[in-house]
Amino acid sequence: MEHLFTPFQIKGLQLKNRVVMPPMCQYSVTNKDGIATDWHYVHYVSRAIGGASLIIIEMTDVEPDGRITDYDLGLWSDEHVPALKRIVDACHQHGAKVGIQIAHAGRKAQDAKEPVAPSAIPFDEKSKTPRALSTNEVKEIVEKFRLAAQRAIKAGVDVIELHGAHGYLIHQFTSAYTNKRTDEYGRELTKFGKEVIQAVKGEMPEDMPLIIRISGREYVEGGYGIDEAIEFSREFQKAGVDMFHVSAGGEGPIAAEGRPGTHVAYQVPLARAIKQALNVPVIAVGRLDEPGLANFVIGNQDADLVAVGRAMLRNPYWALEAATILHKEIEIPRQYDRGFPRR
Repeated sequence: MEHLFTPFQIKGLQLKNRVVMPPMCQYSVTNKDGIATDWHYVHYVSRAIGGASLIIIEMTDVEPDGRITDYDLGLWSDEHVPALKRIVDACHQHGAKVGIQIAHAGRKAQDAKEPVAPSAIPFDEKSKTPRALSTNEVKEIVEKFRLAAQRAIKAGVDVIELHGAHGYLIHQFTSAYTNKRTDEYGRELTKFGKEVIQAVKGEMPEDMPLIIRISGREYVEGGYGIDEAIEFSREFQKAGVDMFHVSAGGEGPIAAEGRPGTHVAYQVPLARAIKQALNVPVIAVGRLDEPGLANFVIGNQDADLVAVGRAMLRNPYWALEAATILHKEIEIPRQYDRGFPRR
């Protein structure tokens, strides 16, 4: 029977267990140059030592004005590669595989003098009004995603994740709420996402899987639901996506009647729906901090991998502790063996 500490393989990616550290922005690039720092090194390598099988480096942006803030990571230059490679190599030494989330914030680029987006619609009344991209500029951003993927591969990552969720640029193009264009990228809402997928896949080794993070539903009035998410995910799957990381929301201010629940595992039904409809591996995320619950999601075949976010911020060794609680065998660093008694 599958459980949280059984191995998992997709294409050439072999994972020792089902525990994923999802991308979580650290806003810690103090020089504002996009280059990873010692903070990032300690942050990610600690979770590798702590037993996570897959660590996905936080949202890393394809151009300077594609960052949420000026303190975010970047991949728009070859200068970003060495610091990322140092992190990847160290995580590999401790048995973890490493992915990176490549993205563009679009209209949610807070520090950009003039954010860009599919259409000139601000996120909320306090946000800057973005400039609508020209058709040629959209194609240029597709190329920037391709080059970022090329650099990620030079850094030695095992998997690439595209950020198509939470109201960032790929999501903005996919959603009728934020895409009011009349050109080819408005007539076909999935076109930008598919072109990015195909461009990135063209740089990736054949046996390297591509993940995309999506919002399985929107929380604005008139936003799409899981049925629409299944349809655009099917198009992304045809374009080359191998696995879906299923979250929700982020596209705009939450409507009063659309507010999500705060209960544990509230997004698991979205992941399960994508998995069943497309017969595709999925990562579930969202308040899955309790080891027994995370184990249930895997054992019940609701998802193939479980992303543990905030709990892993609190405890870098969450996976080691979870294995102890669940009475599962896991390799514990000899230096820490006394802290995790065998039961």
